[in-house]
Amino acid sequence: MRVSRSGRILRCVVTSARGTLDFDAVREVTAALRALEPDVGAVLLVGAGQFCVGADVGDLSAASADEVDPRLPVRALAGALHDLVRALVEVPVPVVAAVRGWAAGAGMSLALAADVAVAGVSTKLRPAYPAIGLSPDGGLTWTLPRAVGPARARYILLADQVIAADEALALGLVATVVPDDDVAAEADALARRLADGPVRALGRTKRLLAAGADRDLGAQLDAEADAIAESVADEGREGVAAFRERRPPRFRG
Repeated sequence: MRVSRSGRILRCVVTSARGTLDFDAVREVTAALRALEPDVGAVLLVGAGQFCVGADVGDLSAASADEVDPRLPVRALAGALHDLVRALVEVPVPVVAAVRGWAAGAGMSLALAADVAVAGVSTKLRPAYPAIGLSPDGGLTWTLPRAVGPARARYILLADQVIAADEALALGLVATVVPDDDVAAEADALARRLADGPVRALGRTKRLLAAGADRDLGAQLDAEADAIAESVADEGREGVAAFRERRPPRFRG
């Protein structure tokens, strides 16, 4: 199944068994994220096999063979991917990516669009676009410079650098690295922990982080003050009460 529920987690698969993007799945997952049920506390993004090796070259070849204007069908495919990226960024709950195997091309874009990426020791990230004569999509030219700085991003993208898991961790492209066989379980456990937490406060944190790069400090401080005021009247009531009573907080129910 492309979209399924496991408790408070929405599990989303956007690839085929070969690891290439399935654009029907991309559109289905995008629709599910935009119509997120209110009791969902986290999104888990996984591959059908390995995480994602990008678009199927056959899809790109068929699109570019359009005799009228090959740009139009390719732009439509990019538009579908970009709708998904926007949905992942805008969904009001944390997104955890289980990055097992390759995250190449659009797969690298999706890994960087997640809030937290769990990688395996054999995981590798690669832009891959130059290898087939293409420029990046999926927001990679936006997310990567913000993660590693503009100079390193230029090198990674222009030289089509392959980034091993340990380097990806050092660069901040993934949050943690675990044994390959543990990627799915670790990502699932993290998604469950987040889903059982103060989901609305986490959503506010996610929005603050997304907007912070484009604000000056004063504007960000104002936004933080607004957000924490909303939180203290919301899940913060239970959190503060639990702290005072020396018990674990119960944010659900």
